Amino acid sequence: MRRLSRTLGSAVLCGVLSLAACGGNDDGLPLGGGAPSCDLGTQKAWLRGYMADWYYWSGASPNPDPGPYASVPAYFEALMFTGNASVPADRWSYIQDSASFNQFFGEGRTLGYGVSVNGLERQLPLRVRHVEPLSPAAAAGLARGDTISAVNGRPASELVAADDFGAFSPAQAGDVLTLVIDAAGGPKTVVLTAGTYALTPVAATRLLSLSNGAKAGYVLLKDFITQAESPLDDAFAQFRAAGATELILDLRYNGGGRVSTAAVLATEVTGAARLDQVFTRLRFNSRQSGSNGSYLLGAVPGAAFNRIVVLTGPRTCSASEMVINGLKPYATVVTIGGATCGKPVGFQPRPSCGNTFNAVNFEATNAAGEGGYYNGIAASCAATDTFTGVLGDPAEALTGAAVAYLQNGSCAAAPAASGERAAALGRRAASGKEPGERSGMWAD
Repeated sequence: MRRLSRTLGSAVLCGVLSLAACGGNDDGLPLGGGAPSCDLGTQKAWLRGYMADWYYWSGASPNPDPGPYASVPAYFEALMFTGNASVPADRWSYIQDSASFNQFFGEGRTLGYGVSVNGLERQLPLRVRHVEPLSPAAAAGLARGDTISAVNGRPASELVAADDFGAFSPAQAGDVLTLVIDAAGGPKTVVLTAGTYALTPVAATRLLSLSNGAKAGYVLLKDFITQAESPLDDAFAQFRAAGATELILDLRYNGGGRVSTAAVLATEVTGAARLDQVFTRLRFNSRQSGSNGSYLLGAVPGAAFNRIVVLTGPRTCSASEMVINGLKPYATVVTIGGATCGKPVGFQPRPSCGNTFNAVNFEATNAAGEGGYYNGIAASCAATDTFTGVLGDPAEALTGAAVAYLQNGSCAAAPAASGERAAALGRRAASGKEPGERSGMWAD
């Protein structure tokens, strides 16, 4: 494996983020002081002070007295920014138990069934849209495109009407999910038992031959976690060795993750051409302006991909949007699919009393100062995800639209109405309405 030459702004590396080398934990996840004790009153007092110091919208958000609130989550919700004429209400900040947070972003593992559906769209048929390769769902033979007619005895139509997909998120290992799948030979019952499994952040790579004789590399990236970096490096080395001059990044189901891994992906795209140039700038609130800093591009051997097609949709969020925005000053970026979720802000996670507080701490812009895409990044070309077909296969809807664009240079422009609908779906995605998805970018 080639070793990436990554250079991160020194303000971000130590002064801002308290990484392991600067006093963090062994996973390289940000630390910092939590509540001095874990009784309710002390936790609420600590949270009030932390939000006043570090919340991006500190001074513009509510600051109620903590006394009347019966729980830390209730008080956290009361401190959220309520929006203004140009920025929507904070729909992103959340609390997660530290064990599961560290498991996901440190170990690259998660508890679940490993099956994702098109619940966000609230449409029938209810389909399997993604299966984690090392999950219980994969072991049971579920595949993208499978049609689900019932979930734990409830008709799929009932779940869609109620917007209730909680059954797909287990509370603990050993929980059971029973699905009825419409199969060619008749209904088939599949019983899944929740367990902890290793994530596969780079779920597919492929070299595609275009009709004009050019070659395109395709990579499906599901999560921006450190476990993605070596597979990304290997994939891009293979693309370049095979003579690929075009690139398709499939980020349609990528809700985000580590900013540092996003910078690695951007570096893989820009090759050796942009060493030490700005990938993204992070801006904190006025109290923490000394923490403002940049992530810089590194270098890998080989020429840059000067045109990138990115497959997008309402689940394309945060760090994924950062990659799109961050590459725009250096390459032609064409987005195919639907509008993204609209999250140009991110977290510097803070653990306290067994929980990790993901409160919005910064806003991100690219080298040209562009950002603020709260309504999502509109698709350059309209294409509808059918939730069927093998991802990366030109016969699949979005992959096929990308191949067609690369071959003929034109596409169906995304109409405003469908862009508005996709952005609305993105707002639901960013609010955590679909189980099992994480929408965010974490400065690390």
